[in-house]
Amino acid sequence: MAGFTCSAADLRPLLGTAANATAAAEYICNGFDTVSNKLVAATYAIDNTYLLFSAYLVFSMQLGFAMLCAGSVRAKNTMNIMLTNVLDAATGSLFYYLFGFALAFGSPSNGFVGRHFFGLEKYPSPSGDYSFFLYQWSFAIAAAGITSGSIAERTQFVAYLIYSSFLTGLVYPIVSHWFWSTDGWASPVREGHLLFGSGVIDFAGSGVVHMVGGIAGLWGALVEGPRMGRFDGDGKSVSLRGHSGTLVVLGTFLLWFGWYGFNPGSFLSILKTYEHTNYSSYYGQWSAIGRTAVTTTIAGSSAALTTLFGKRLLTGHWNVTDVCNGLLGGFAAITGGCSVVDPWAAIICGFIAAWVLIGCNKLAEMLKYDDPLEAAQLHGGCGAWGIIFTALFAKKDYVNEIYPGKPGRPHGLLMGGGARLLAAHLIQILVVIGWVSVTMGSVFWLLKVFGLLRISADAEMAGLDVTSHGGLAYAYHDENNDQSEKNAFPIANMDSSNA
Repeated sequence: MAGFTCSAADLRPLLGTAANATAAAEYICNGFDTVSNKLVAATYAIDNTYLLFSAYLVFSMQLGFAMLCAGSVRAKNTMNIMLTNVLDAATGSLFYYLFGFALAFGSPSNGFVGRHFFGLEKYPSPSGDYSFFLYQWSFAIAAAGITSGSIAERTQFVAYLIYSSFLTGLVYPIVSHWFWSTDGWASPVREGHLLFGSGVIDFAGSGVVHMVGGIAGLWGALVEGPRMGRFDGDGKSVSLRGHSGTLVVLGTFLLWFGWYGFNPGSFLSILKTYEHTNYSSYYGQWSAIGRTAVTTTIAGSSAALTTLFGKRLLTGHWNVTDVCNGLLGGFAAITGGCSVVDPWAAIICGFIAAWVLIGCNKLAEMLKYDDPLEAAQLHGGCGAWGIIFTALFAKKDYVNEIYPGKPGRPHGLLMGGGARLLAAHLIQILVVIGWVSVTMGSVFWLLKVFGLLRISADAEMAGLDVTSHGGLAYAYHDENNDQSEKNAFPIANMDSSNA
C-alpha cells in the first residue's frame, strides 16, 4: 500500500515568506511521513493477521478430515486412519518447509518450478511473510489428507509416510506453482503472456488442491485394489459401511467451518479498495471476501439438498453419509470459482456437483473400484466440474476486480466472455491428470513392487489397529491384560513388518 507523500520543497511556497516557513514545512512533512508509515504498517498487520486467521481455519480442516475418515472406516481401523491424518500434517510440515514452498513460490523462477526459499532461506522477502508460508502449508497437507482416505483400511503404514512426503514436497507444490505463482506458465497473475489471454482462474484450488489429492488417491486405490469383501464372488458390490455416522457428521461440519478460511482466505489480504466500481467507498475486497463466503455456503447447501432427494429417489433412503459427501462435493466444486461468480450461479454449481458425485460413484461400482471415503470421486470428479463451472460462469466485473490491470480479460463462456477461459481450464484438467498420474502413479506402483503398499490378508481381516497400533480404538485395558487381548486377536502376534 502506498503511503502519503510530502515534500518540504513543494510545501514551502504555500507557507509564505516568513523566516520559519522552511522549518514549518519540514515539521509538517515529518508529521505526514510518520502518519504514512503508521498506516502502511497497520495495513501489513491487518492483512497478515487476516491471513494467519485463515491459515488457522484451514488447518482446523485436518481435524475434520480425521473425524470424517474415522467415521467412514470400520472400527477396527480407527486408530490407523487417525494416525495417518496426524502424520499427514507433521510429515507435510517438514517436507513443505524444506522443499515444497520453494518449488511452489520460490520467485524469481521459470514457468514450471520455483528456485528460491528452500528451508525458508532468505525469507520473509518482498514477495511474502511467514503468514503466507503457513497458509500455503495448510493447503499442501489438505491435499495429502484427501489421498489418505482413498487407500484406507488396507495400506501399510510406511506407505503413508512415503506418499505423503512425496506429495507435499514435490507433486503438489509444482502444480501450485503453475497456477498460483506470479511466474507460473498458466497463472492468471503471471507477468507477461497469459495462457489464452487469461490464465487459469482456479482461485482456491478445485484443480490445484482437490484434483491433485483426488487423482493421487485414485491411483493409490487402483494399484492396491479393493478391500477384501468389497465385491462378492459374482462381482456385485458389497457395502462396507463406516462405523460412526456421528463422526462423519462432526467431520463434515468441521470441514465446512474450515472452508471459510480455504476459499475467502485465498484473497490473502482484506484491506484493499476497488477502483472504478459502481459502489461507494463501503465496497472493497472485504465485500468480495463476504461474497465468496456466500457462494461457498450456497454451493455446498445446494449439493447437500440435491444429494438428499437424489439418493432418496435412487435408493429409497434418507442417508446422512451421502448428504455429507454431497455437501463436500459442492464445496470442492465451488472452490475454483468462488470469488468470480454470483450466488445464483453457486446453486447451479452445487446441483450439478451432486450428480457428478452420484455418477462417479456408480461408475466406480461398475469398474470395481474401491474408495472408502469416495475421495477420488468427490475431490477429483467434483473438482474437475468446478474448473469447468468457473470457465462457464465467471462474471466479468468480478474477474476484473480480482485480476486487475488487463482490460478485456476473458471471462465465463455463458456470461458472454468467449471460449478462451474454457480452453485454458480444459488444459488445466489435462495437465493435472497427467502430472499426478505419472508421479503418484509411479510412487504407488514402486511401493507395490517392493512390497511396501498393501498389508497381508490376515492383517486386513483382523484390522490395522490390532496388528499395527497396539490395540483397538474403543477397547481399553491394563497392560497386565495384554496377553488376553493377544489371545482374542492371535493375528496381533504376527511380524509387524507385514503391517
